[in-house]
Parts: sequence; structure tokens; C-alpha cells
Amino acid sequence: MKVLIVYYTKYGNTEKVANLIAEGITSVDEHEVTVKNVKKIQLKKEDSYDLLLIGSPNHFGRHVGSIKKFINKLPKSQLRVNAYAVFDTYITADFEKAVKKMEEQISEVLPELTKANPGLSIKVEGTGTSKGPIVKEDLPKCQKFGIKLVQG
Repeated sequence: MKVLIVYYTKYGNTEKVANLIAEGITSVDEHEVTVKNVKKIQLKKEDSYDLLLIGSPNHFGRHVGSIKKFINKLPKSQLRVNAYAVFDTYITADFEKAVKKMEEQISEVLPELTKANPGLSIKVEGTGTSKGPIVKEDLPKCQKFGIKLVQG
């Protein structure tokens, strides 16, 4: 399976989640996983993936602007994907808020795209800042999410 994980991170927490999910995916079999910051993605380059994962920190109950723009550009891009899943990082009471917004946006711009799995929401320690670290109890969820995505 060929997998692309695209994320935005400010303090490194969402990047850490992306890499842990990738570890989970590659622990099952020899899957080809590419992990990239959304700022380094070239949507004009023709490429295809079996699975696209998109990750964003929760920003006031939504995903960040660069991820919104990335999702909006997908229909006209050269990137071809068969399925998708999303993940977010959050503080306080924003569990799954960005996940749900990303899933809604993807289903609007690419209604034919299959959701591989319900999204993953990972808690970051702190109040008022998302500098972290990630809550220890949530770390194993990242690899388990990756494993579940490739095992079906």
C-alpha cells in the first residue's frame, strides 16, 4: 500500500503524531509511506496513493488554513488517492472538532472519495497553548491508528 501523510504543525505535536502513525503502518508490512509538511507538497506533480492521511492542530475548533487550502486544491490537483483519513491534535475540550471539520470539507470537495477510518484526535497537554507535549496515554493510539488503517 502506498500512503501519503500530510500535516501542518506549529510546535511539532502534529508532526510527531504523523510519524507515529507512519510507524504503525510500516510495522504491519512493507508499505510505502511518505510523511510531508503541507508546505512542502507539490500538487502539480502527478502521483497516486492508496491512502491519504491529513493532520492538523485544532485551531479554535477547526483545522488550520494551510490544511483547508490543501483540501480545497485536491480536486484540481495531479494527486490521485483511493481513500482518506484525518487526525488532529487538540487541547482542553476540543476533542475531534478539527477531525469532523476536515471530514466535512473532504466530503464536500471530493464526495466520491472513501473514508478509510473515522478520524483520530490526540490530546496535547496545556491550557491556552498547544506547545505540548502529547498526553502520554494518547501516544499508543497513533501507532494503533496506523495499524488499523492498513489492516482494514
